[in-house]
Order: sequence, then structure tokens, then C-alpha cells
Amino acid sequence: MTVFFSSSAEETTELARRFGERLKRGDTVLLLGDLGAGKTLFAKGVALGMGVSEEVTSPTYAYMNEYEGKTCPLYHYDCYRIESAAQAEGLGLADYFDAGGVCLVEWPDRIAELLPARCIRVSIEKTGENTREIRIG
Repeated sequence: MTVFFSSSAEETTELARRFGERLKRGDTVLLLGDLGAGKTLFAKGVALGMGVSEEVTSPTYAYMNEYEGKTCPLYHYDCYRIESAAQAEGLGLADYFDAGGVCLVEWPDRIAELLPARCIRVSIEKTGENTREIRIG
């Protein structure tokens, strides 16, 4: 596990951009952290690193947003409103894990039974107004 310390939204975005450049087809990234920790900001940085040109927004009400990256699609999930893995499966969310893109999953604990065996965990902890501790591994 690698630990990073960020003192601004810009630093978090840049870290996520560099991380996103290394992701490849089939990767699933679990974004962990409390409300307001910066999971969606991190997702925006990942999208930049993957070459996504459109604005990345939180998929809270859509459950999942799809973006076209330079080498593969990015599937950005927000499972905060998902009540069970069965609900997520009924919505077809599990299908995207094998769709040849990169999956970013906010609130992954809500769909734990559906997640692939191999996932990359990114934990974001708010340590101050603008500071974050980010653990990747």
C-alpha cells in the first residue's frame, strides 16, 4: 500500500490523473471514504488521466455514468443509494465489470458480493479542511 498526502484539491486531482494514466482495461477501483472526502474529485482526476474529454459528474442518481477514454471506457459508479447487491444486479451494474473498461466504484460496500475478485482500493480520508490522506493498494 502506498500513502499520499494532499494539501489541496489540485494536488488530489493531479495524483488521481497520474493514477488514471496507469489503469488498464478490466481494472476495478474501489473509492472508499466518508461523504465529502473527495471520491468524486478523485474520479475526475482519473478520468483526466484516461483521456476523458467530457465533464465528469457524480452519478448519485444515475447510479453509473459512462465516459469514453482514450484507450477504453470509464464506468463511474456511485452506489450510495443502492440498497442491495440484488438491486444493483437488477439495474445491470454488474455487467460492466466485464465490459472491457475501467470501473470506479464509490460506496463499494453496498455491492460487495458483485465485485470482481481483484480490485484496487483507494481510501481517501479527510484530515483537515483541504488536506487528505490517500491510500492506494
